[in-house]
Amino acid sequence: MTTKLSRETLGALPEGIARPAYDPAGVTPGILHVGMGNFHRAHQAIYIDDLLALGGSDDWGILGAGVMGYDAEQRKALMSQDCLYTVMEQDGSGDSARVVGAMCGFAEVEDGHGPILKAMEDPAIRIVSLTVTEGGYFIDPATGVFDPKNRQIQADIAHPDHPTTIFGAIVAGLRARRDAGAVPFTVMSCDNVPHNGKVARAAVVGIARAQDPALADWIEANVAFPNGMVDRITPATTPERQAHLRDTYGLDDARPVFCEPFRQWVLEDSFTAGRPALEKVGVQFVADVTPYEHMKIRILNGGHALIAYAGHLLRCTYAHEAMAHPLVGGFMNKVERDEVVPIVPPVPDTSLWDYLDLIKSRFANPRIEDQIRRLCFDGSNRQPKFIVPSVADCLAAERGVDGLALGSALWARYCFGEDEQGAKIEANDPAWERLVQQAHAARTDPMAWLEMADIYGDVASNVTFRAAFGAALTSLWQEGTAETLKIYLAGE
Repeated sequence: MTTKLSRETLGALPEGIARPAYDPAGVTPGILHVGMGNFHRAHQAIYIDDLLALGGSDDWGILGAGVMGYDAEQRKALMSQDCLYTVMEQDGSGDSARVVGAMCGFAEVEDGHGPILKAMEDPAIRIVSLTVTEGGYFIDPATGVFDPKNRQIQADIAHPDHPTTIFGAIVAGLRARRDAGAVPFTVMSCDNVPHNGKVARAAVVGIARAQDPALADWIEANVAFPNGMVDRITPATTPERQAHLRDTYGLDDARPVFCEPFRQWVLEDSFTAGRPALEKVGVQFVADVTPYEHMKIRILNGGHALIAYAGHLLRCTYAHEAMAHPLVGGFMNKVERDEVVPIVPPVPDTSLWDYLDLIKSRFANPRIEDQIRRLCFDGSNRQPKFIVPSVADCLAAERGVDGLALGSALWARYCFGEDEQGAKIEANDPAWERLVQQAHAARTDPMAWLEMADIYGDVASNVTFRAAFGAALTSLWQEGTAETLKIYLAGE
């Protein structure tokens, strides 16, 4: 027999599942969060849940929101259980399950985002936070800055009262706050994007300036966009995971989240209308988040990219399998130690080598079952952020780039769309068609891959990188993935 999760059944939760140490019915929203996916619900919402448990912060609950078609299904599922959901932390020591009650509603998903705009007009909403993925910030890959010519952005500029994007909605919400003489809300990005606050600011101000320069000036003068570094490995919730929760704990939850025990949030203390006292529950407030995000993006996200394509080509399904594979795990470790960690700037009160060891242990967690295919996704957006900057820094420091070049060549080989056994690699990137075309050209002319200037920038013309990349991709085609990795690890 199972228990259907709801406020009514909280008192009868099966044994072994922690429940909120407060009454969720008494929580009111102070945060409007857009993007109620697994990461947010296992990260930001957990910190708010911990804070609510301390008492005295009941006005800092989360009102969920979404702007994509699938968000309507997410809303329906969560609303059916009073916006409660289970978070299951998993590692080699076992499971730890808790029901989270920090979410106190979910705005209806509508064309034009009317319910979101209404929520933004409410002075009780003091923070609008976002997890819209790395690709959701309308960055021109060729310039690395906000692209006002994007079709959706142009639509928002032309129709300010009927926005298409969340950034168009934020501009409309801030306009309403200004016109009402109300204090504006803070815009807080929680996405894995370098300088995410600055990136969000560029999108909001860019739209506003094209609509109304005076509004753009007001936003620049009055609205905070703090930068933050967020971290927690949160894989997809599979039917098997849901069945595990149901069969092991007897709990029927339509939207459970599974994650590792580790979590981290480093945040700049810059807020327009106050903030929750998140320092009480482990959030680290700093004057400048740059060193922390630099460390995480280069070592962790770069590390994921290193094991992803090698792991797939050697038929690993999960990250922990890739880490256990002597060639894949050895490849990541050597590249990190020789080429990545040495060019990461110092981080206050942090040993970069200890951080690397932590990352390796997290990747090797067998309970997370983080899918290699997930790590391979969206390389066209992630490689320029996670790998290419390390290449550029190594070249500037006159350090070798053989390992990073091999990592990039493995991505090119993956994007050929067929593995070494002839099995098809299904589309796994918004730019997949283009990548496959370039990968096929690069099979006989490796430099064709480096023609993608929006991804490689200046490093594409660097003689050292070109030589290393060309040799690596040629070896992958002639010798295969396993032999190429053996050669690299042997230092040959």
